[in-house]
Amino acid sequence: MGVPKRKTSKRKTRMRVASHKKAIPAAKACPKCGEAHLPHRVCPKCGTYRGRQVLIISADE
Repeated sequence: MGVPKRKTSKRKTRMRVASHKKAIPAAKACPKCGEAHLPHRVCPKCGTYRGRQVLIISADE
């Protein structure tokens, strides 16, 4: 089993850990209302998915 000969410095450790951050999910514009939403999901503003109305969004807001 390998054992390190030297202590890993804070700089080296932080440089390595810096690349482990999460990626920001890509959002796309809804073709009906133009609101940004995640791909393969229902648009939260107008309730459409692939050109069909799947959710009824009330106008009480």
